[in-house]
Amino acid sequence: MKPLEISVNGESCSMPADASVADLLAELKLTGRRIAVELNEEIVPKSSYAQTRLTTGDQLEIVHAIGGG
Repeated sequence: MKPLEISVNGESCSMPADASVADLLAELKLTGRRIAVELNEEIVPKSSYAQTRLTTGDQLEIVHAIGGG
């Protein structure tokens, strides 16, 4: 199968054809971190990361939560 070509925070990225949001986060070493994921301008709930499949042309924005006071 042909790899997926997606955009992550404005940068091109290739992933295997059957990749999910959870797979992408593992690849980027972001598993377990406090982040928010937006896929094509829609927020992806953390509970849906493993079930949300990526497709060529998807645009993702990933932001880290920063605490402070």
